[in-house]
Amino acid sequence: MPDLDLDKIMQMAQNAQAELQKAQDNLDNVEVEGASGGGLVKIQASAKGRIIAVNIDESLMQPSEKSMLEDLIAAALNDARAKADQAAAAEMEKMSSGLPLPPGFKLPF
Repeated sequence: MPDLDLDKIMQMAQNAQAELQKAQDNLDNVEVEGASGGGLVKIQASAKGRIIAVNIDESLMQPSEKSMLEDLIAAALNDARAKADQAAAAEMEKMSSGLPLPPGFKLPF
């Protein structure tokens, strides 16, 4: 009987790994938007961290605004990264909630 239990555990582990891979692959389809400067700079990214688009308000397109624009772009990128991380964690939590894991067991995301 112990071999049967080990086989069942191995199958569960393989299924969990396949589900985890599927969830990770789907993260590129989840989009978030980071913003700064009250929306003057917006960054669209996937939950996997891929930058999709950058939108900069025309009012910032002046040489005298260069330093502020650079700061706003960095802030918007950081905001998009934080939101991507949150979206990824939420997606992975949804995926892992359906897996038959022992109480207290956490998957490494």
